Amino acid sequence: MNEEWKKGRFFVFETGEYVVCGNKGVCVVEKITTLDISGVDKERKYYILKPIYQSGSTVYVPVDSPKESMRRVLKQEEARELIDAIPDIPLLTITNDKLSEQIYRECLKTGNCREWVRIIKTIYLRKQKRMQAGRKVTAVDSKYFHIAEESLYGELAVALGMSRDTVEDYIKRTLHSPEKVL
Repeated sequence: MNEEWKKGRFFVFETGEYVVCGNKGVCVVEKITTLDISGVDKERKYYILKPIYQSGSTVYVPVDSPKESMRRVLKQEEARELIDAIPDIPLLTITNDKLSEQIYRECLKTGNCREWVRIIKTIYLRKQKRMQAGRKVTAVDSKYFHIAEESLYGELAVALGMSRDTVEDYIKRTLHSPEKVL
């Protein structure tokens, strides 16, 4: 660990900032501090995160952990650009249904909104095909569709300053507006 990290002089994120942290979704950086917990390095700085959609939960992330474990929430303009790009974001290629869960898991792990869109689009079309064939959606598809939606809509809600419950309708209205060509 370099000396700047040790002395706590370098922080990628600031108190009050919204970040996406792994499977915890959108969190607010509540504090940057050391932890007074037995067995934990008393000099090591941690981000203390509060997930905004999981009440009562706290996440502790070392400040010097790899950048991939956390990232800033999309800016409003980036969120709008992502929504505009949804029709052009490609589906996932699933050649073997037995590998679908592994593919979904890998996409979720990236923490990338475009990958979440790919999961949602792919599963939505798979669901439509199954229903047309008189079959139910698989449990795996149902599970990962829900996780991807929660992740995507949670982040877009914060980025766009709206309720998470209104994001899906906002996306539909945006993509079906007269000036949009699907």
